[in-house]
Amino acid sequence: MSPSEHDIYEEHVLDHYEDPYHRGALDHPTHCDEGNNPLCGDVVHIDLRLTPDGKIEQAWFDGDGCVISQASASMLVEKMEGKTLDEVKAFSADEMLELFGPKLTPNRQKCCLLSWRVLQSAVHSPVEHGDDDGPQFGGPSLSEES
Repeated sequence: MSPSEHDIYEEHVLDHYEDPYHRGALDHPTHCDEGNNPLCGDVVHIDLRLTPDGKIEQAWFDGDGCVISQASASMLVEKMEGKTLDEVKAFSADEMLELFGPKLTPNRQKCCLLSWRVLQSAVHSPVEHGDDDGPQFGGPSLSEES
């Protein structure tokens, strides 16, 4: 292993990979999204529960892939809990790379930024709950009308 490869697997990176923060599915998320990196096969799914005033009450991730993609997802959901939507939207790709820590090659940066991309789209992707207590309408759905 070259010295630069060794740096990628710093202790805090391995800690997040081996003992991830909030890995699994979140019960009753309000927002979620999933993305993948087709070049290497990494997959990240993020579930969020937002408060009515737009703060991330809970953030969970799940997925499959390399140490970098999975550790960075753990780091990101831990950092984003308690943040407002404006803070999440303002959190840049460069800040994500800085949060991860070790310097990455451009191809490995894609692994690190996968969870950041998924989070940025998840805040715009509300979960549809089919059996909640909201109003129920008896007519056909738009997809059934054609």
